[in-house]
Amino acid sequence: MELILALTVILILAKAAGYVSTRFHQPSVLGELLVGVVLGPSIIDFLYWPVFTSGHVSEMISQFSEIGVLLLMFVAGLELHLTDLARNMKVSVLAGTLGVFCPVLLGWGMGLVFGFENTKALFLGLTLGATSVSISAQTLIELKMLRSRVGLGLLGSAVFDDVLVILLLSIFLALVEGRGGLASVLFVFLRMLAFLVFSVAIGIWLLPSMTRRISRLPVSQGVLTLGIVVMLFYGLGAELVGGMAAITGAFLAGLMFARSPEKERMERGFSAISYGLFVPIFFVNIGLTINIRQLELQDIWLLIAVTLVAILGKLVGSGLGAYWGGFDRRESLLLGAGMVSRGEVGLILASVGVTNQFMTSAVFTAIVGMVLITTLITPPMLRWSSKTISKQASTASERNGED
Repeated sequence: MELILALTVILILAKAAGYVSTRFHQPSVLGELLVGVVLGPSIIDFLYWPVFTSGHVSEMISQFSEIGVLLLMFVAGLELHLTDLARNMKVSVLAGTLGVFCPVLLGWGMGLVFGFENTKALFLGLTLGATSVSISAQTLIELKMLRSRVGLGLLGSAVFDDVLVILLLSIFLALVEGRGGLASVLFVFLRMLAFLVFSVAIGIWLLPSMTRRISRLPVSQGVLTLGIVVMLFYGLGAELVGGMAAITGAFLAGLMFARSPEKERMERGFSAISYGLFVPIFFVNIGLTINIRQLELQDIWLLIAVTLVAILGKLVGSGLGAYWGGFDRRESLLLGAGMVSRGEVGLILASVGVTNQFMTSAVFTAIVGMVLITTLITPPMLRWSSKTISKQASTASERNGED
């Protein structure tokens, strides 16, 4: 009953806030994120009211949100095609690579300026190199730009970002803690390569025939169930085999099913499940996991510095990579803005730093604050950037018409 109450409140407020957000010409995801902040420990700490006595409600909400982000990335992959991403490969590689190295180097330098040890300063930079594309993907879906050049470049860049950050983290741990040296790094790379090759091979040669056969069976929602099972299987494979984030596996699963003749039926089913229940819970849960009250006054300058470096690192790094890859300046700005959000990926890396004593509680709190700020500002930044592109494109077309 406690879980039912929590889900009811979260879903009602999430949808209401999303509606209000759209009325102010902002993506609905911004309202859902803000609801999470209000309900979380930052303001009213909703899940720890006396009515919730079991102590497991917050854990259940967290598990629902994990399924939500997997569904969100699956839907994003389902709307694309492998050939679409292949056409934007140059942009994806350059924007993803520079989008990691630029904030890593800036964060490293900032840590040294604040007096950190070289090792801790470098790990701070690694934390800033991560990105979380789920927020941007949802915003682009709402703006109907996911299949645009920027949307395709953004999703491809996020995959390269995920792979590169994990490799850099493995190299860092190998050098600092002596975890296997070069052999350990090579093993991590081979794991990633094996997962990517294996998942693409299954998607190209096995999934189409499986989908056709199951669609003919007298089983209720058999194709939808197959999609869910494959999504979870790919998510597990990404974590256990590839050493990557599960959302990367879910995105690849959606990408593989995009070739299926049952794609439209699967899109309808997944959209209903995702946006009716799990995805709003995911966005609200981001706010539920953040506690602004933990920020101490003396750490405010560190928070400001970390946030500015996090934003500028992605805007400059990913934006410059997109520009060198063939995008114009406005498209490059939009892609860079889409890479700003850190979300759950930044929190995971920060947790690794605390566990291994690479960062203090003050630095961890600053990272948490940065994650909150970058997550909240990414949807409005994408909205503003997309409007700028649309206005300039319409102005250019009017001038051509006059000519």
